[in-house]
Amino acid sequence: MTPVELSRTVLRAVRRAVDDGVLCVAVPERVVVTAPGPGGCGDYATNVALQLARPAGRPSVDVAEILQARLLSTDGIRDVVVTGPGFLNISLGDTASTALVEEILRRGTRYGYANGPSADFIPLSCPHEVRAVVVMDALGRILRSQGAAVRTRCEAPLDPRWVGALGVRVDVYGTQDSVSLPEFVVRPVPAPAGTAPLQLGRDAARWALLHPAGHDRPRITDEHLVQRESNPLFRVRYAHARTRALSRNAADLGFDAEPGDVRHDVAALLADHPRVLAQAAAHRAPDRLARHLVTVADAVLPLLPAVLPRGAEKPSATHRARLALAEAAGTVLAGGLSLLGIDAPDHL
Repeated sequence: MTPVELSRTVLRAVRRAVDDGVLCVAVPERVVVTAPGPGGCGDYATNVALQLARPAGRPSVDVAEILQARLLSTDGIRDVVVTGPGFLNISLGDTASTALVEEILRRGTRYGYANGPSADFIPLSCPHEVRAVVVMDALGRILRSQGAAVRTRCEAPLDPRWVGALGVRVDVYGTQDSVSLPEFVVRPVPAPAGTAPLQLGRDAARWALLHPAGHDRPRITDEHLVQRESNPLFRVRYAHARTRALSRNAADLGFDAEPGDVRHDVAALLADHPRVLAQAAAHRAPDRLARHLVTVADAVLPLLPAVLPRGAEKPSATHRARLALAEAAGTVLAGGLSLLGIDAPDHL
């Protein structure tokens, strides 16, 4: 059961409770499932009971227990635990990670994208400042991945060096058309005066401007170029390159990836990727995606040494399943970097 399928399953449980007359609420359009937070357990968690408690006129724990009973009778769900004020913590059957990896490998770098266009049209604008332009460019990419139509506008024509060195583009320039829809103004804290992001090159410069939250001042230094663990961009790109190297090495050993059940922390982070993209779009915050990629990279790196057989060991189903999970992580890293306008090389 994929995160999308689980979300629909929880929604059906709500609908059944309403049809049975146990809950008197309007059925929401969608239910968000995420990785369990502190104090949680299982594969996924949802706060839908907390959202429905007030309109239902019942304590959130009571609502959670009503939904818990209906979810426990669903195929593919092994256990449901209510924690805290009413969080539903859901453990799936043994095929949970298998289905997740299959979905990621099937959708490729478009995993987490909306299934089709939405009705949203979002005009973005920014001042004539290099960080604002880069953030608006990345935000436009993320919003489009979630199905929105986007128009970008800058107060003045871009410096040609920004276009060539940073790969940014803007749809229109000048003042806002008086009949246009209200714009969302992208106005992060500017890059420090006297710094030159372009000297870092496209990938490092974009990362330096996108990784900090919009209200934080970016650091434009050579630290973004060093190839060591202290550099988050290096860790993300290194993790991606390692997954690609493992695929090549496995092919040399005569085996390839085959999704299977692998219990590893990175699986929950991969399952959370669609939510991160949706939240980055909703909050107009590309930095959320950048930080998520660092978390995925840090989680997958410890898995990689156990992917290939050692010594005289022969490739097994476990090796194939680990390789598939590693390839799925690499796919998520590549897709996320692409949305930030950053290259994900196969060799590093």
